[in-house]
Amino acid sequence: MPRWLPRAMVLALALYACFQLGDWAFHQLIALLLNIVIAFFLALAVEPAVGRMAARGMRRGLATFLVFFGVMIVGIGFVVMLGSMLAGQIVDMVEEFPKYLDSVISWVNHTFHTQLSRVEVQDSLLRSDWLQKYVQNSASGVLDVSTTVLGGLFKLLTIFLFSFYFAADGPRLRRALCSVLPPTRQTEVLRAWEIAVDKTGGYLYSRGLMALVSGVAHYILLLILGVPYAPALAVWVGLISQFIPTIGTYLAGALPMLIAFTVNPWYALWVLCFVVVYQQFENYLLQPKLTAKTVDIHPAVAFGSVVAGTALMGAVGALIAIPAVATLQAFLGAYVKRYDVTDDPRVHGHRSRRASMLARMRGALHRGRNEDPSPPPPSPPQPPSASGSA
Repeated sequence: MPRWLPRAMVLALALYACFQLGDWAFHQLIALLLNIVIAFFLALAVEPAVGRMAARGMRRGLATFLVFFGVMIVGIGFVVMLGSMLAGQIVDMVEEFPKYLDSVISWVNHTFHTQLSRVEVQDSLLRSDWLQKYVQNSASGVLDVSTTVLGGLFKLLTIFLFSFYFAADGPRLRRALCSVLPPTRQTEVLRAWEIAVDKTGGYLYSRGLMALVSGVAHYILLLILGVPYAPALAVWVGLISQFIPTIGTYLAGALPMLIAFTVNPWYALWVLCFVVVYQQFENYLLQPKLTAKTVDIHPAVAFGSVVAGTALMGAVGALIAIPAVATLQAFLGAYVKRYDVTDDPRVHGHRSRRASMLARMRGALHRGRNEDPSPPPPSPPQPPSASGSA
């Protein structure tokens, strides 16, 4: 056996063990890494406000605390307002449920010529197997729901803690990162950091504009239908539909439909139709234009980045995909060498005159070859020659 073979085998086993250990650690810490990524982009979002307050002489830690405290107060007030509204509407809906059930049963009896009664329907519902299974599963899942809620609160606290440190110690973090890089690389890192702040702020600005437009549109609809709590519901639809990716639209439209159902069941159908129509308008007209102008990326790139982010990181990837791609595109744009485009009609989607003439000539020749050749005309009789007559 060669002397180097045992050492090579030990080295290979050690490398494999290190790889397995790193893979295990990465899968164990992937939730923490996602929280850090969210916290970093949240710190980039509040960086302009914190920077302005620090430029006026306020300590950066105090400025960061005031910004996050304001965001927390607004969020808690919004949740409390909607929670109280929803609780009151649920109580009213439970009290009015027998009346709704009677109206539905009378409509079914009148339409389908049946003889149903509310007592029979209530007994069939209470004695159904699916209701008993649902009650049993709900009773056994109370502990799971409590654990999920506590886990979500701990995750939210972790994100806010990391984002506070990133925003408050932003200059120190940049100095620590630049201290291990040569001067040329330091300039690139600082420029990338500045671009990330601008693009993240532009993304939040575009989302805020779309939330405002969505809230105003739904407020007008709810006001016309006479649905109570129209301002609060409009704010709910605007924020939830824009800042919760993928399922935000459905969550945002469910609550107005529920409140509209307490007024008139047909109003819930009107709200559903309006939500579907407005979503198409937003997806194909409003969102591509606003996202392309504020984040400066093509609408197709924005849509593809959201799809790719969702496939890679789920809802978190969908939320941060557009600012991340916009930052990468703006940073790499300085390293792509561009040339002046030639003044050719084909650049603008027009065919050149020479190409069109050649195409017409080829078409004429092709048609001439495909046509059936006509028989040659008969030749006229030749006159007798002088030598022959002689």
